[in-house]
Amino acid sequence: MAQIGFIGLGNMGLPMAQSLMKAGHSVCGYDVSASALDKLSAAGGVAVRSLDVACMGVDTVITMLPAGEQVREVYRAAGGVLASAARGTLLIDSSTVDVETARAVAAAAAVNELDMIDAPVSGGVAGATAGTLTFMVGGSEKAFERAKPLLAGMGRTIVHTGGPGSGQAAKLCNNLILGVSMIAVCEAFVLAEKLGLDPQKLFEVASQSSGQCWSLTSYCPMPGLVPSSPANRDYQPGFTAAMMLKDLKLAQDAARSTRAVSPLGAGASAIYQRFVEEGSGAIDFSGIIRFLREVAAEKAAK
Repeated sequence: MAQIGFIGLGNMGLPMAQSLMKAGHSVCGYDVSASALDKLSAAGGVAVRSLDVACMGVDTVITMLPAGEQVREVYRAAGGVLASAARGTLLIDSSTVDVETARAVAAAAAVNELDMIDAPVSGGVAGATAGTLTFMVGGSEKAFERAKPLLAGMGRTIVHTGGPGSGQAAKLCNNLILGVSMIAVCEAFVLAEKLGLDPQKLFEVASQSSGQCWSLTSYCPMPGLVPSSPANRDYQPGFTAAMMLKDLKLAQDAARSTRAVSPLGAGASAIYQRFVEEGSGAIDFSGIIRFLREVAAEKAAK
């Protein structure tokens, strides 16, 4: 049984912490939200009221934070993780951030004689709740082997992608594919509606032919076709449109910094930007089909 400090108990962090407790580990957690701490306590964890206390007397510190700014602050500030964790503590950051931040924090951890991995996840809230997340892990082989048993308590697929920052690189590339493919699937269903094609028939064809992809067969944006899809729950998130926009922007930043070409990623980012600006940031990213229908209706009305 590991002693774990868990920092960041939001929509993803709390069910991840609960999975660790179900696996037999002891979890003390910290979050700026009092209600999040209450939920951890109700689930059997120990809620603490300060960041430094969450890092004391534990084998591992896991963080799940909104963005790079929070990761840098939580790790590197006075009273933060690097200042509070004992030498030899394993650090796991499962936030999705820019590669530069991941590498900078890992380098600072190494100076403090702390093993660290960047381990962003795929699978959304449903995967976190079910303990079936995919972890993309960047860091040394030693740190990866230390972390693997803990990650197995929260996920099903664990891939060591390389050195520090490579987990974040894999996550950004994966979500670039996801963001673009979801828009393509949504466009196809909107076009099918305009052509008078039954959505069920399109699904039967595309899911068994060259149009098959995860956005279609596992997360279909049309209600009634894939039972587990958020489309059947009025697009309550799994993974919000705002979070997808964040990841697409990170991918575009990475493309610019490396002089990679990403025109489809840029287009997807612009579409999600408009969707979020219209007030839809809190719904599931697959709800982008609503926006595409609205655009089609506006064109038809002209």
